[in-house]
Parts: sequence; C-alpha cells; structure tokens
Amino acid sequence: MKHYSDIIIAPVITEKSMAERQNNVYIFKVVKDATKDEIKKAVEDAFKVSVKSVNTLNTKAKKRRVGRYAGMTKTYKKAIVTLKDGSTIDL
Repeated sequence: MKHYSDIIIAPVITEKSMAERQNNVYIFKVVKDATKDEIKKAVEDAFKVSVKSVNTLNTKAKKRRVGRYAGMTKTYKKAIVTLKDGSTIDL
C-alpha cells in the first residue's frame, strides 16, 4: 500500500482551478501510474474528506522558448477530484 505522499505530487494552482473550488472540485498533479482508486484513497487519507468522483488525464508536452533556447514542458498526470457536499480542503 502506497502512502498518500507517494501518489499526490502537488495541487494545480491556476485561475481556472481556483474558480472550480466553489463547486468542490480540486485539481492535483499525481504520479503517472496512479489509478483512480489510489488517488481517491490518497485524497481521503491526506485531507480527511469524502470524495465523490475522480477524473484523470495525461497532459501533453508543449513547446516553450526562453530566448534562443527551445524545449518542451514536462508531461504529468492530472487528477480532477470532486468532493461530496459539506467537504472542503484548505490548501
């Protein structure tokens, strides 16, 4: 059994993700091989909340430039976690 800190990497802090918190939806970066059940258990253990549903997606690499140097952003797995009514997470 994995510890929740081995599954959840970090919360995604964007304008869209902050707006979704009004609807009890939180977005996290997770490890690539994590399943929806593992993510659900990790969020419940870490924040002591009840999870309604988990949706996941794998992000694609994007081209980025800094001056004359070109490269690609890193790919990661994103988990969109919906909490049951009455549950909130303080990040």
